[in-house]
This record gives sequence, C-alpha cells and structure tokens, in this order.
Amino acid sequence: MPPRRSLVAALAVAAGPALVWAPALSAVLPAALPSVAAAQAGAPTRERALADIAKPDRQVRRRAVVRLAEIGTMDDVPALVQALRDPDHLVRALSERALWQVWSRSGDAEVDALFERGLEQMKSGAADAAIATFSGVIDRKPEFAEGWNKRATLYYLVGEYAKSLADCAEVVKRNPSHFGALSGYGQIYLKLDQPEKALDYFERALAVNPNMEQVQAVIGELRALVREKRKRSI
Repeated sequence: MPPRRSLVAALAVAAGPALVWAPALSAVLPAALPSVAAAQAGAPTRERALADIAKPDRQVRRRAVVRLAEIGTMDDVPALVQALRDPDHLVRALSERALWQVWSRSGDAEVDALFERGLEQMKSGAADAAIATFSGVIDRKPEFAEGWNKRATLYYLVGEYAKSLADCAEVVKRNPSHFGALSGYGQIYLKLDQPEKALDYFERALAVNPNMEQVQAVIGELRALVREKRKRSI
C-alpha cells in the first residue's frame, strides 16, 4: 500500500543498516576537523576537557569534545550525550563521533585488537568470520557493549533477527544511551512488520540523539503508517 512503499523509500534513502548501527558523521566534519585538530597544541587533560565541554566559547567546546574522543571513557558518556544538544552544529557532530569512539574502546588491548579484526572482517563482507570474532570479544569481555552491538549488526545483516534483538538487549542493558542499538531495534521490528514497536524504538533513539535526520524521516513515515493501521482496525 502507498504508506508502506513510502516507508521503504525513506529507509532506502537512509542507507539501510547505516541508519541503525554505523557511526553517522555530519558531512561538515572532514572540512572542519583539521582546523579543530590544529588547535590541539597542549591538549587538555580528560578532567579539563570535561570542564571545557560546558564553556561558552564554542571553539573551546569543540576542542574538548575532540579530546574526549581521544581519551574519554564510559564515565564521560553523559557529558557527550548532553553535547548532542549543543547550540553549535559542529559540537553536536563531533560529540556523536566521540561517542562512537568511546564506545569502541574496551580498555583491554587484546580485546581491542580482536574488535578491530572483527571490524575489518565486517568491512570485507566476511559475516560468518566477523560473527565468530565478535563472539570471541563478548566471551572475553561481556561488559563491553560494543562487542554485542557489532554482532547484533551482523545478525541483522544475515537475517537472524531474533539473535539480533537479543544482542541489542545486551547492548542497551550495558549502555542505555546507545542510540545505534535503539534504532537497530526499530529497523529489526520493521523487518518483522511490527511498526508500533519500530516507532517506539526509533523515538527512543531520537530522544537520546536528536540529530539523526534519517531517523526523523522514518518516524514521520511510521507515525502516518500507524495512524492508518489504527483507522483500518476501527
């Protein structure tokens, strides 16, 4: 029916799985990052960066977010999530990037090396090998949420939706602010033809990260679809 075709079109524009679990960087970042990085002489400590992220000067906030991307920990996630609402568009985009970088560090060099191997396998399309590698990451460090998230992505890509949902639950249990996994839930429920659940999770993802324009578009389509579905059920 027309609303569903429109929804599928919106998802296609949003680049499918990239909408769900992959870091989505603003197009402005490649041009803007060098000037930010160039200002990093005498880079601040983590504590100073956390203080600077709330300063009035947007250049100071930009440098702070870039620094947290380099050395931040999971304890810094609340500050970076708050920065997703910064009045400066580049601070917002850099904060999204920083969150993905922080989330991708386990704190264990061996686990991080295994995680990187999984990413390379994932990029090359070796889904089965990547699933096995991320399973190894999970076995070694189950509290590392991003290991679960990457395996959830792969399970989604190979059509193992129940397994992907289970891994998304493990991600959110460990990292409730993970807007990637929340929107991942949404895309899985679309595949399962459960638009109400999909809408709920997309809205939860947007509540964490209001800068997800593709998700905003899908939410608009879903709301129309759910309204139409409810009208037909009356």
